Amino acid sequence: MASLNVGNLGEYLREQRRNAQLSLRQLADAAGVSNPYLSQIERGLRKPSAEVLQQVAKALRISAETLYVRAGILDAERDRDDVGTRAVVLADPTLTEQQKQVLLQIYESFRKENGFVGGDGAVDARTSEDAVPGTRTVGGADAGPQQTAG
Repeated sequence: MASLNVGNLGEYLREQRRNAQLSLRQLADAAGVSNPYLSQIERGLRKPSAEVLQQVAKALRISAETLYVRAGILDAERDRDDVGTRAVVLADPTLTEQQKQVLLQIYESFRKENGFVGGDGAVDARTSEDAVPGTRTVGGADAGPQQTAG
């Protein structure tokens, strides 16, 4: 079934690229990937990593999560609310990329703290310290950035 997702992803990417009026070469340059590699993705011959999908999504100015679902990386049903929340944060033009990533890391740490159960039925035991580098949890609450001696 993964090859079906890869094919659907390629068709979707081609459609989005054409809607954005970009050539294959222009999108490849904007996303920082090779022209032949992007062509193989569009034809369903390659399954790109989440990082490549994020770069392509940014170049197309679309939600990376939409591409993750199309590629089979995220489960659309299970992660619908999560994807929607992430899409809203990522689409906010008033935030920097770093601010968006920090917000998403905090959001994920709160979901885990509140017992979000992953698709395999197991509760993810990562702490907010794992999810948000540079922060620590004290008594269940975020204590903010760690102070380092400088």
